[in-house]
Amino acid sequence: MRIDPLNMITQKKPSLSIVIPVYNSQATLMELVERLIAVLPGISSSYEILLVNDGSRDESWQVIQQLAENHNAVQGINLMRNYGQHNALLCGVRSAKNEITVTMDDDLQHPPEEIPVLLSKLQEDYDVVYGFPRKLPHSLWRNIFSRLTKRTLAFVMGIKTVREISAFRAFRTNLREAFTDYQSPGVIIDVLLSWGTTRFTSVKVNEVPREFGASNYNFFKLVSQGFLILTGFSTIPLKLASWLGFLFTIFGFAVFLYVLISYIKQGSIPGFPFLASIISIFSGTQLFALGIFGEYLGRVFDKSLDRPTYVVGSKTLKSHQDE
Repeated sequence: MRIDPLNMITQKKPSLSIVIPVYNSQATLMELVERLIAVLPGISSSYEILLVNDGSRDESWQVIQQLAENHNAVQGINLMRNYGQHNALLCGVRSAKNEITVTMDDDLQHPPEEIPVLLSKLQEDYDVVYGFPRKLPHSLWRNIFSRLTKRTLAFVMGIKTVREISAFRAFRTNLREAFTDYQSPGVIIDVLLSWGTTRFTSVKVNEVPREFGASNYNFFKLVSQGFLILTGFSTIPLKLASWLGFLFTIFGFAVFLYVLISYIKQGSIPGFPFLASIISIFSGTQLFALGIFGEYLGRVFDKSLDRPTYVVGSKTLKSHQDE
């Protein structure tokens, strides 16, 4: 059932912080902010729009500065370089001033007009609400890998009430208290939110195809994010390595029995091809397990360097006012 934004909120209107990570989006920022400003006064008591420039190579920061000059509710944060979408989100979430934070992409795929749908669901005693598209807008392979990555993320988070995770989300800003001291270059904002609550849900929203530019998430980035989710915030791969070791120990014992029985019955043992295949299997398993250990060791090394999650270069500072 579609919810009429004008009649959606019957309780006291919440104050909203809209956090948008920006990367090479000079073509969409003007329209995005205009549509937000048209929607937000009707659904919030006060609001701010935080545009976090994540090392854009185009004129995005200049556009953000212009928007901040033209609209009191718009504030810009310019990061020193490109740190990644979730790092930029974390920066914006930590800068949010209002009781509810809404995060969305900068490419107009998340319509501002759908924000009331998220807020309506949030009022049903939830702390985090994801807006999941009714129809996935990307190519088949991208949809498959994206959904697989998000299902993996949901599994790692251990939240049984949600499987449809999206960058279009609304949550209670005080959840950030659960990760106030988090400091690492590897960031998955959804996992951090799960440290503060288990009341997650999702709701269907309209999502439109991208009109400008191309997605920054290709196959390799999706795979890389999957590895970060598994090895940065979970011990599942280590448990997998342990189980593989256990299973192949049993397999090795079974092979030993087979060789022993063959020798007793036939007076001979299997030849070189058999031996080579067994060595290959065990060597491959050992290398796989070592690779998992290496990933974890790399994460520990990364954290030991004390690299910052992000570094802010400049801001468009102003007093917070309603539009």
